Amino acid sequence: MSDGTSVSTATIQRSAATPRELNHRSIEVACTVATLVLLLVSWAGERAGWPARTILGLNILSYITGGWFGVRAAARAILRGRLNIDFLMVIAAIGAALIDQWHDGATLLFLFSLSNTLQEFAMERARNAISRLMKLRPIEAAVLRGGVEVRVAVESLRTGDVVLVRPGEMVAADGVIVNGMSDLNQASITGESVPIEKGAGEKVFAGTLNGAGALEIEVSRTASDSTLARIIQLVETAQGQKARTQRFLDAFEGYYAGFVVTASMLAIVVPWLLMKHEFAPTFYRAMVLLVVASPCALIISTPASILSAIANGARRGVLFKGGAHLESLAEIAVVAFDKTGTLTRGRLRVTDIFPAGGAPEGFGSDELLATAAALESRSEHPIARAVVAAAKTKGLALPELSDFKNLAGRGIHARTDGYLVWIGGSRMFDEHGENVPSELDDEKRRLEREGKTVLILHRELSRNDDVGRHEQTGGWLGLIAVADTVRPEARETISRLKEMGVQRTVMLTGDNRDVAATIASELGVDEYLAELLPEEKVGAIKRLRDRYGPVLMVGDGVNDAPALAVANVGAAMGAAGSDVALETADLVLMSDDLSKIPYALMLARRSRRIVWQNITFALLVIVGLVVATFGFGLKLPFGVIGHEGSTLVVVANGLRLLATRPA
Repeated sequence: MSDGTSVSTATIQRSAATPRELNHRSIEVACTVATLVLLLVSWAGERAGWPARTILGLNILSYITGGWFGVRAAARAILRGRLNIDFLMVIAAIGAALIDQWHDGATLLFLFSLSNTLQEFAMERARNAISRLMKLRPIEAAVLRGGVEVRVAVESLRTGDVVLVRPGEMVAADGVIVNGMSDLNQASITGESVPIEKGAGEKVFAGTLNGAGALEIEVSRTASDSTLARIIQLVETAQGQKARTQRFLDAFEGYYAGFVVTASMLAIVVPWLLMKHEFAPTFYRAMVLLVVASPCALIISTPASILSAIANGARRGVLFKGGAHLESLAEIAVVAFDKTGTLTRGRLRVTDIFPAGGAPEGFGSDELLATAAALESRSEHPIARAVVAAAKTKGLALPELSDFKNLAGRGIHARTDGYLVWIGGSRMFDEHGENVPSELDDEKRRLEREGKTVLILHRELSRNDDVGRHEQTGGWLGLIAVADTVRPEARETISRLKEMGVQRTVMLTGDNRDVAATIASELGVDEYLAELLPEEKVGAIKRLRDRYGPVLMVGDGVNDAPALAVANVGAAMGAAGSDVALETADLVLMSDDLSKIPYALMLARRSRRIVWQNITFALLVIVGLVVATFGFGLKLPFGVIGHEGSTLVVVANGLRLLATRPA
């Protein structure tokens, strides 16, 4: 197995074969064909009575063409202090020549070269599934500069440029729509087959296909930094991050090759010197042993499968950050979900505004909402965005803030109009020894029983203004309730995971227990953990892992970063355009489609199953050929056919993962 069969660790620029690589492959194919021609001519010439020197010259030429690439690969391995399969093949061919079995040796080199060439073509199918993504980006873009349309190379686009995308054209760069409305096919990024309608203010991605409308898009990322480019780079990097099984087999190859060489030497020395067998047949049998005991099929069995699975996932918007994570996912016993933005849509809206009875005079619903929006305006949490959006919809002016402080997982406080104002859940006030009045507490509990999340607002009883006056007023301002909706596919996803044998499905949330219980009951999860701070989610993941086994954590990749990091596999959902999500997780789901989780789990398990099918098959073939060598006097050409045939079988079996589809 030459270096050409190893998994590519190329960077983004090498997603497709370079001209140099294509030339190398052309030469390798030509050498393989030349070896066969020279072998056939030599064989025919020998039977026709050609001169011995002519036959010898043809045989030497067939060795040169058939063994050139193998010798180079073996030499590189030896310089690194390793023995590899190419070394075993070359030694076996030389051994055949030494006992005047040139045709058997040439047959070995031809079949070995042919096998490597076919393997390379087969593995290229998997790499092409990645490289085709690069072809999705157009070469040129129409840019509006000074009101004039100018055609420029995509690489020259700058942040802030406005690009015109006509119906049926490909979007050239990541950006935001500034004018127009159209449906966009985002399958290349998110794996979603149904086009998504988008209008002004919404994000679009390079490599997506525009529908019937014309769009003007302000570029937000350069071509080299686009989401599409990042996807390709991540997948290329993933190919170099090997699974545990593959790392073991790679390390095993060198030791095993040394063992095969030693065994072959003993197969010569013991029968010839100690048992007085004839040298020529003994030596020939040892050369056959060198070939049939080589672990070519064993070594290629894992990368062929892993590469195919990674490519399959990438085509459907599921990015594995490496073979190790693919292998870990197959072992998952628990799936833990964040609630907001994962199991729910994360598109919260304000449903109730309840000013407290003792609120300051003139402090009604609008004032309460404006104060809450001012405090939440610096947060990226979905609840905060919902409150700010409600205030904007009403056209409310937000008060100025100072001394802003975010209390992670608890709430926020800041000073406005001289008062220190607090907003958050019950936990924050409990920690500060504040007792929520019964009127507010009763209303809060009623809202929570409806599955709503409730924010409590409070301000200090005293106010110090700029001239030093001290004013006393009521502290409890009121409540604001927000509600979310469960994703339509969430319940089916949970059910599917249970059908697949996942031991435990768990929902983690910072929300109160009443809201968590309502959502958990609706979804059918096995367990829910509520009122968790970010650091407490980490502890929850560890406890789940200790109790049940390996854990997959699914979140948004931003607020859940610590939990994603500590889980056996962390999956970030809806990561299109998000640098944080792309960097944080082991598994990246480009869309918000929860059904990708069972698909990723199914792909990982199928990949593991095929890897072990390949390993078992390769070992059985090696054992069978070794037995045939000593028990039935297996000839070298048949040994080569069995050895190389098994290699092609495991590659083809691994490539089946390219065709895997969601159930």
